[in-house]
Amino acid sequence: MLAIVLQARLGSTRLPGKALLPLGGSTLVEQAMSRLSLVPAGIRVLATDEASAGALSPAAERRGFELLVGPAEDVLARYCLAIRRFGPELVLRATGDNPLVSYELASLLVRRRAEAPSDYSGFLGMPTGMGVELVSSDALLRAEAEARKESEREHVCPYLYGHPELFRVDRLEAPPELRLEGASVTVDTAADYEAMLRLYGALYSGRPIADAELLAYLRDLASQKKRVRP
Repeated sequence: MLAIVLQARLGSTRLPGKALLPLGGSTLVEQAMSRLSLVPAGIRVLATDEASAGALSPAAERRGFELLVGPAEDVLARYCLAIRRFGPELVLRATGDNPLVSYELASLLVRRRAEAPSDYSGFLGMPTGMGVELVSSDALLRAEAEARKESEREHVCPYLYGHPELFRVDRLEAPPELRLEGASVTVDTAADYEAMLRLYGALYSGRPIADAELLAYLRDLASQKKRVRP
């Protein structure tokens, strides 16, 4: 069974409460959940911390995600709690500050792993904020037992791809039509959020924005910036 686990909490220092900022008629985290709902999975989980659970619970319920509460900083442990509770063989990891997470890339990863089994798989080269990571539950549980660095536990997967001698790692370039080095659609700051509002204003019509539409918008934006440079 595949579990989609979306991590989100409200304690961001750069943009507090960003997961519940309004976007496209709902909230930022709900846009991410809506897109991930297009990926076939046995269970969908919103993994958060105790301080955020009460505020995020209604959004999870509206989108059909199970709410799971775990450590605030040890996100790897939060994922392993989800594994122990729901028993998936595979976990698709996504983050709640990415309202344009790619369900197309996620589905590609799942199909690829069926043909080329791995402990960790992920794409490279697409705009920051579109990607996901597909990880075996056994590999995550081993990482939880062995990883010691704070960065390995906060960001969940560095221990896996940092130890290719221990894990089968599959990191490949995203399809050419979805590659755009240096572009970003993650929401980390107030400026990122303002840019996301403009993007949604231009492209969103009540349905998830297709990756092709998004990339066309980002390429046009990059081209405009190049033209105005002195």
